[in-house]
Amino acid sequence: MKFEEWDPLYEEILDYFAFDRVGDEEAARLLASLLPRDDLALLEGLCQGKTVTVCGNAPSLPRETGRIEGTVFAADAAADVLYSRGIRPDAVFTDLDGATDSLVAMNREGTVVVVHAHGDNISLLRHWVPKLPGPLVGTTQAAPFGGIHNFGGFSDGDRAAFAAHALGAARVSLVGFDLDDPDVDPVKRGKLLWARRLLALLGHDI
Repeated sequence: MKFEEWDPLYEEILDYFAFDRVGDEEAARLLASLLPRDDLALLEGLCQGKTVTVCGNAPSLPRETGRIEGTVFAADAAADVLYSRGIRPDAVFTDLDGATDSLVAMNREGTVVVVHAHGDNISLLRHWVPKLPGPLVGTTQAAPFGGIHNFGGFSDGDRAAFAAHALGAARVSLVGFDLDDPDVDPVKRGKLLWARRLLALLGHDI
């Protein structure tokens, strides 16, 4: 999705959650200063012409690992679930709120970590990005610039799906997504509503 198409949706999201665009932009600039390189070519190589399975962190994920095929994208803490079961994701999409030392280990072993900057994770960016020794890609939900990208999408899982589509995947499937989970707080419920709306734009009706 081009930023010109994403920007109106982004403005709606900002209004819906009363988020601050200035904070998002500040976080993106910080991320740009912390990243030692831009490994977009590696991420693109994982997608072009391939099947990509995007794994969300719903409680159903452990039961759905048999459906995983092709390139594996994990949304934040879903990576730990997969890694503990012997599946190292090819890429992890994360705003770092679920980051653990396992993320560092996966990154060292070659997993691309797609780090997302937004106004509420500046301290996490400062803490975790310097610890990541392997391939990195930076993303923002505001305007992209330099080595900071915006493929579309808002939460970790739908951003992973948007990236897979944008980078040329032949097929994108979703596992571990539960957008009707009743046991979430109001903010999370809003994010699930937005995830459903955004994923529908890609043809994923879940």
